[in-house]
Amino acid sequence: MKRTPAQLKLHLSDLAYKVTQRGGTERAGTHDNFPKENGVFHCICCGAPLYDALAKFESGTGWPSFFEPVAKGAVTEKSDNKLWMKRTEITCAKCDAHLGHVFPDGPEPTGKRYCMNGVALDFRAKE
Repeated sequence: MKRTPAQLKLHLSDLAYKVTQRGGTERAGTHDNFPKENGVFHCICCGAPLYDALAKFESGTGWPSFFEPVAKGAVTEKSDNKLWMKRTEITCAKCDAHLGHVFPDGPEPTGKRYCMNGVALDFRAKE
């Protein structure tokens, strides 16, 4: 369900709103306390499934990292040239919430590191 900006402001923490709606970034190491169990990480804004826990890996960056999305089309890639850097921004394909960035230095099988903001994700354990 897509929420209005006013609904999101009520639903999200100030930091989650800043990250998902304004393209902010949480400090490294502040939100990688997700359970180490089987499950799926969903968009905090709309609930869309984004990343399977089996694709999560420890990147050493301080942000939750994944080597692939849960399904083709779950996330959208956009060119991001802010802060004098050329990066690829990752947003939720369903609601356009900013999630993080993807880099070409991840593990096999994809070689990608989807470096996400933890406050943009909602972990749900598989039953």
